[in-house]
Amino acid sequence: MIELFEQDRKEETRHSSKGNQLKWNQGEYWYKADYTGYEGLAEYMVSHLLGYSSLGREEFVRYDTEKIRYRNQCYTGCRSRDFLKAPSTKKSGNWQMITLERLFYSYYGESLYRSIFRIREHEERLKFVVEQVERITGLSGFGRYMCKLLTVDALFLNEDRHTHNIAVLWDGQDEYDYCPLFDQGAALLADTVMDYPLGQDVIEQMSRAEAKTFCRSFDEQLDAAQDLYGEAVSFSYGEREIRQLLEADTVYPEEIKQRVYMILLQQRRKYQYMFA
Repeated sequence: MIELFEQDRKEETRHSSKGNQLKWNQGEYWYKADYTGYEGLAEYMVSHLLGYSSLGREEFVRYDTEKIRYRNQCYTGCRSRDFLKAPSTKKSGNWQMITLERLFYSYYGESLYRSIFRIREHEERLKFVVEQVERITGLSGFGRYMCKLLTVDALFLNEDRHTHNIAVLWDGQDEYDYCPLFDQGAALLADTVMDYPLGQDVIEQMSRAEAKTFCRSFDEQLDAAQDLYGEAVSFSYGEREIRQLLEADTVYPEEIKQRVYMILLQQRRKYQYMFA
C-alpha cells in the first residue's frame, strides 16, 4: 500500500464521460484511485496483455494495481511510471502531453469533438482527425497510430476514448512526437456503479458496450481505420497468460477477476483473427 498526501494530488485537466478520478503524482509515478468500479484492474490487465502484442514497449503505458491510502481512506487503483520524466534518448527539454482537443482548440479556436460530429460519416470523421493532426504537428502516419488505438479499444471494450484522452507529445515549441497509448480504465466493463453492475449477465452487458470516438460501434470504426490505414496489431496471449496475470494481482476480489477473465476470453474468441 502507498500513502499519498495532499501535495501529491493533481487536479484533472482532461475530461471523462464517467467523471474524474482522484489522481496523484509522487516522484516518477502517477497513481489513480478507482472511481466507478475496477478501473485499476482494467488498466493493469490491458497494459500487461499489450506486452503480448506486436506493439513496441515504448508504444503503451504499463500499469500495475495498487492499494492507496489518502486522508485516512483506502482506495483500490493503479500506478504507472511518468513517461514524461523518463523520455527516450531522442528527446530533450520540457516535453508535455497535449490532447487532441487542446491541440485543435489552440490552433483553430474551436472544439475538435464538435467539429468531428458535424461530419456525417464516421470514416470521414476519422480522416478529418488524422489530416488535421498531421497538418498541425507535422507527424506522418497518424492514421496508422489511430488504427492501433482503435484496435486496442475494440479488443478490450474501452468505452471512454474521446478527444480528451487521445494525445501527442509536444516540446513546448515546434516539435511533436507520438504519445504512448494510455487510459484504458473504462475497458473490460469496469464501471460497476452505473453501467455494468456485478451479478448481471456479462455477455448481455458486453453487447451493450459502445465506442465514443467516431461512432457507437467498435467494429465499424475499427473496420474504417483498417480500410483507410491498414495498420494491424497482432496478439499472442491465451487463457494461460490471462490467468497468470489475474493470479498475480493481490488487490481485487475473485468475483471481479472471474468477470474480467470471462470478458477477455469472449473478446479473444470474437477477434481471433488478431491472434497469431
